[in-house]
Amino acid sequence: MSDWTNLWYVWLILLMVFLLLLCGVSASCVKFCCRKKRLPVETFPRHPCDLTVIGMDSDSTAHSTVT
Repeated sequence: MSDWTNLWYVWLILLMVFLLLLCGVSASCVKFCCRKKRLPVETFPRHPCDLTVIGMDSDSTAHSTVT
C-alpha cells in the first residue's frame, strides 16, 4: 500500500476542491446578504395604460377584410 503523505498530488487535488467549495459558499452568502439588504428597484416605472376593445360581428366588412 502507498503511504498517503507521499501522494502530494492527492492532497493538492483535495485542497483545490475544498477551496472551490469554500469560495462557492462564500459567494452565495455574500450574494444572499446583499440581495436581502438592498431595496427592490423597479427598472421601468409603471404607467397607467388604456385598453380599447371593439366588438365585431362576423357579418361586418371590417372583420372579413381582417381575416
